[in-house]
This record gives sequence, structure tokens and C-alpha cells, in this order.
Amino acid sequence: MIEKVVFPSSLGPKLAGVLEVPDGPVRGWGVFAHGFTLGKDSPAAARICRRLAKEGIGMLRYDNLGLGDSEGDWGDGSFTVKIDDTVQAARFMADRGTSVELLVGHSWGGATVIAGARQVPGVRAVATVGAPFDPSRVERHYDAVVEKVLAEGSAEWLIGGKALTLKRAFVEDVRGSELRDRITELRMPLLVMHSPTDNTVGIENASEIFRVARHPRSFVSLEGSNHFLTGAGQADRAARIISAWADPYLGHAAAPSPVPGD
Repeated sequence: MIEKVVFPSSLGPKLAGVLEVPDGPVRGWGVFAHGFTLGKDSPAAARICRRLAKEGIGMLRYDNLGLGDSEGDWGDGSFTVKIDDTVQAARFMADRGTSVELLVGHSWGGATVIAGARQVPGVRAVATVGAPFDPSRVERHYDAVVEKVLAEGSAEWLIGGKALTLKRAFVEDVRGSELRDRITELRMPLLVMHSPTDNTVGIENASEIFRVARHPRSFVSLEGSNHFLTGAGQADRAARIISAWADPYLGHAAAPSPVPGD
């Protein structure tokens, strides 16, 4: 069962989401963060969340600022705003009585959930799919207009048939983003999933994330998958792995032992 929802972003404009509600017993609840400009209805977001709901894990997927059905201007966002909006999504879930225990992120969204997890009360586990170790690597997508943005304050950027406005504050925020310390300080179970044939975000990113992370940490190779999980069964497989891995950390289970160093 799906439920369309709306909640305020960290900047004020409303964000549109879809809540995938399990038809049977609920094992737990989570929030999904989509990739850079992909949206809540991208294959990775929709298919993973749909499958997790079938596995008893209710999931909220939503469009970031200015994308899909959400209000606002995408150019007013940034890595920091994406983190803050992930926290907002979790607050929305808590307010409706479905507190979040699991954060899942695809691509840039994977970096987001790592960075924001410690700000979400109740979160007990984080899973990433195809996440970059360095969030600022997305600049390569708009490097053709970045100098104009820095000189003039903004510029139109075309990606995937969409016209987006790139702003100086966005570029500067992304350039200043850093994940290494966030990974080290995460201090909760982390699942890193990545395809060794990912041509968009190379497998070396998963290696770096896993190397810096503390235990409990897990790595699963999504052999044969592409970055966007568009192939038959690719997103479904990733979701089933997340479901099995997350089981000890969901509300129906006993609380996990504290991570050494906490």
C-alpha cells in the first residue's frame, strides 16, 4: 500500500513523498534518500522501497527540493540541505508515530544518509548503494558551467533533459562537503553495497568508505548491476539484502550491543 505525503523541507517549501506501507506485520520503518538529481520515482528508489515494504519494512521516499512533485528551487539546495531534509523526513515519520530506525541511500543519497544519521534520533542502521566517498565529485557533472556560476552567481544547467539552476552557494557548499569524519563518527551498523562494474561511481568509493568505517560494517558486491539498478531484478536483489542485513536492528528485535568506543 502506498500513501502520498507532504512535509516541510528544512528551507520551508514542501517536499512530496510516497510512503510504502507493508500490507502485513511491520518490522520497522525507514527513509530512502535518492541520488543527485534522480527523484523518488527513480528505479533504485521506487523498487528498493517497494520491495522493502513487501519485506515488512515501511519506507518513505521523497523528492528533494525542486525535483519531481516537491516545491522550491533545486538550486537552493546543496549537500547540507539534502542532509537537513533527510533529518526533516525522519522527523515527519516520528511525528506520525512511525519512528525511523533505518536509513537507506542511493548514490549521492548514500553519502547523505551517512552524513545525517547521527542527527536522527532512533536510527540504528545505515545502508548505502553506489555511494561516493567524496560528495564533491558530483562537480564533474556540471563542470562546464561552474566557472560561470562562480562569476555570475548562477547559471542554467541541463541534465537528463531537465533544466536546473545551479547557484554559487550550492557549488561552494558541495566543494566544502566532507564524508571521512562522518563515516568515522557514525558509530552504528553500516552496510556498503556497490557494483564492481559501476561506471558512474567507481568501486574504489566503496573500498574507501568501508576502510574508514568502524565495525559493525558490512560490504556486499552487487555483481552484474549498473549504477542506477535499472536491470531486471537488480533493485529487488539489493532490497532483499538490506532487509536481511537490517533485521537485528529493527524494532521487533532486541537492541544491538553498543559499538565499541561509544
